[in-house]
Amino acid sequence: MNKTELIEHISTKADLSKADAGRALEAFIGAVKTTLKKKGTVTLVGFGTFAVTERAARIGRNPRTGEEIKIKKARVPKFRPGKALKDAVN
Repeated sequence: MNKTELIEHISTKADLSKADAGRALEAFIGAVKTTLKKKGTVTLVGFGTFAVTERAARIGRNPRTGEEIKIKKARVPKFRPGKALKDAVN
């Protein structure tokens, strides 16, 4: 499912126009981005938790040449699914 299909699904299920569903989805995505940028977490009970973790700096290898390269430390977003989501998938 892509973003357009998700907007269509939301508009059908919530009885909203596609424009309203699109704005709602954009607001949700914006809220998650803003919270993660501030090193916070977003928890949706039964669905899952969005969080940020720190990845340490490390040495990697260029696959073409085999030479070592330095990879900087980074903050990366993570998603941990909730029990209800895991149960729905299985």
